Amino acid sequence: MTQQVPSTEPELAGVRNFRDVGGLPTVDGRRVRHGVLFRSGHLAHATEQDAEFLASLGLHTVFDFRNAADRKLEGPDVELPGVRNLNLPLTDPAHGAEFWTMVREGDTEQLHGLLGDGKAAARMVASYRQIVRDRTDEHSRVLHDLAEDSVPALMHCAAGKDRAGVSIAVTLLALGVERDAILADYLESNAKHRRYQVRRSGGGDAYSAEVMELLSPLFDARAEYLAAAFESIEETWGDVDTYLEQGLKLAPETRERLRERLLD
Repeated sequence: MTQQVPSTEPELAGVRNFRDVGGLPTVDGRRVRHGVLFRSGHLAHATEQDAEFLASLGLHTVFDFRNAADRKLEGPDVELPGVRNLNLPLTDPAHGAEFWTMVREGDTEQLHGLLGDGKAAARMVASYRQIVRDRTDEHSRVLHDLAEDSVPALMHCAAGKDRAGVSIAVTLLALGVERDAILADYLESNAKHRRYQVRRSGGGDAYSAEVMELLSPLFDARAEYLAAAFESIEETWGDVDTYLEQGLKLAPETRERLRERLLD
């Protein structure tokens, strides 16, 4: 039985960008059920109190979309009693450990060459397209698991914005959630208390304003990024239904089972 979730958002000390996706409207007048689908940043730094709250949600599966470099950098998720942790690495919008080492060292000249003049936003757009186009097996696995027995579920990556953001959006598309509602949920990751906190190597001084400006596109949730994911679906498969049926091998009866599990 799904646990009751408080209507007010919990304040988690070591987990950023947590929220219940429940309440979002579908095009046919239904809503995503509360208490069955959650999203967040990684759980590696969850406090004891955070873990107690997460355990109280009655989760069946935690989908961890981080790659090996992320997990080495941040650590494994905290263990939650009786919860399956499924690691399905997706592409990293920043492309790996070497990049993040450079970010943490804060070398302005190197970062400007890599991210300046619109290159950071272009990197993010390209990554969102790639996650949709190249990670169909992973997204198929997620939707089939949700349709069978993996709810309540929590999806996360490092920041809970990009890889988890695309995966949540794909799930919501399969449920028939309105596009505007999917975008609104995605953009909530921009709230100050949700944003990923990157720290300099050795815990030194804060980044300069110039470096923060260069890094900003990486940590923003921008409508153009999610739009790029949707455009990739349409360019590759023509429309969402074909993407779900051919790209993700989601049969109509499985999609209906998914909707019954996650919608009111």
